[in-house]
Amino acid sequence: MSSPQPATVPDPNSTQAPATTVPVSNAPVQSIKLLFAGLMVTQLLSALNQTVLSSALPTLVGELNGVEHMTWVITAFILAATITMPIYGKLSDLLGRKPLLIAAILIFVAGSLVGALAQDMPTLIIARAIQGLGGGGLMILSQAAIADVIPARERGKYMGIMGAVFAVSSVAGPLLGGWFTEGPGWRWAFWINLPLGALALAATIAFLKIPRPVLKEKPKLDYLGMALISVATTAIVLTLTWGGSQYSWGSTTIISMIVIAALSTAAFIWSQSKAQNPIMPLFLFKDRNFILTTISALAAGIAMFGAIGYMPTYLQMAGGYSATIAGLLMTPMMAFLLVASIVSGIVVSRTGKYKTMPILGSFILTIGMLLMATIKVDTSIVVICIFLGVVGTGLGLSMQILTLIVQNSFPLRHVGTATAANNYFRQVGATLGSAVVGSLFANRLLDLVASHLGPMAEQVGDTSSFTPAMVHGLPPEVKLPIVTAYNEALMPIYLWLVPLALLSAIVLFFLKQKPLATTIESIEEQLAEPVGSTAIEHVLQAEERVKRAKEPAPTTGIGK
Repeated sequence: MSSPQPATVPDPNSTQAPATTVPVSNAPVQSIKLLFAGLMVTQLLSALNQTVLSSALPTLVGELNGVEHMTWVITAFILAATITMPIYGKLSDLLGRKPLLIAAILIFVAGSLVGALAQDMPTLIIARAIQGLGGGGLMILSQAAIADVIPARERGKYMGIMGAVFAVSSVAGPLLGGWFTEGPGWRWAFWINLPLGALALAATIAFLKIPRPVLKEKPKLDYLGMALISVATTAIVLTLTWGGSQYSWGSTTIISMIVIAALSTAAFIWSQSKAQNPIMPLFLFKDRNFILTTISALAAGIAMFGAIGYMPTYLQMAGGYSATIAGLLMTPMMAFLLVASIVSGIVVSRTGKYKTMPILGSFILTIGMLLMATIKVDTSIVVICIFLGVVGTGLGLSMQILTLIVQNSFPLRHVGTATAANNYFRQVGATLGSAVVGSLFANRLLDLVASHLGPMAEQVGDTSSFTPAMVHGLPPEVKLPIVTAYNEALMPIYLWLVPLALLSAIVLFFLKQKPLATTIESIEEQLAEPVGSTAIEHVLQAEERVKRAKEPAPTTGIGK
């Protein structure tokens, strides 16, 4: 891996237009590599815990007798992470990446400890929410910190590798979850985070030495915006999770949630136009590429998490595979995602063109969804793995490049905020995908099981607490209707996700191909009037940058 080289800094008071840049750090190549390794550990920690419980879910909910709360084991983590993403992004722009990342790791580890000791579903769901509060920071800050030291033209390679880390951890998650379930117990899916968290914390403290922003007075934080975005996001997810399952769509509870979501969203938008340091500045939405990549990320998030969130459960319950094998069978998807992510990053870095890869990826994802919808009870597992590989290829070609496009559209001082906002909408999509597909799957499953069993339903008893072992220990005449119900409950949902994947592809045709920056940030950008910033923020930032520009070399940097 190569690292960006610092340029000679001209006199900022000169009337001649400067053509060189001010690097954020003067780091040697080895320090860049150590920093990147540390950020990959944090990415691994976050991504691993989005999938580690997927293989353990059937056994876990059966043991804790909470199948009616099954979707919340996944949704709680994603929801909490989604809420905190824009908060971490903005605070890291104001206060620096390192202290926020350390806090995120500690919160995540605390949630893991609570989960490992949980004795009932409510406690487990709370633990997952705490994990999400830390996980949101791990996701965002690992991406934002890369932009602090790697120019956009070179960053494609690094972002591709981070996408590969996501793929590896997504494979390792179900595998570890399955192995823990069949071996020492599903609680080890939480215990394992303690040593990993310690490693991530050590790497962050030792190698993440990006200079903190220097402000002459304490910035005013957007507490109102934080509260409103939390209320709005929670209300939206509760509406989609409860609607049609725990409460009818016309119930007072659901109508109240819809009203709260609408009012809090409107209030949040208003608050962002008034706040001194808004969590999600409205000027972001004046950039065409940000809007288009955000729409694409939202649609792809719904399709991705809706598609893969319950596949290991299906493979166990319908296919008769163990939790470990069910996790292993997700490997083709993530292997193709890994290769595609690295290839897309290399192509973008070499060509400087980013538009083709995400468009191609979105179309391939659309094809993958169509193929998944054709799976039947007797479909060969080899065919299923091929279909999963197609889905993985589509995701790998586009996922990390969308983040790069966003980061290349804004000056460095707004990268944390912009990265977080884009990922927020992707995670909203993930939350909606997980909640909607989970709700549809659970509702359809109960009805279909009762329908297929017919008169045998009373003899079988309560099917909501069935584990995979229990299902496949039933007589064939009882097992087949249940397995068929699982297939008919899940597979048609993939067909409903096709329009979203297609929408993701179509909007990307309208992307504006901007040159990828070959340096961290130019003098003009460093000292330009920051759109959407307050006057006092501009003055403080400008004074600090002029001071740095007059110095013969940066006085702080990675590894120093």
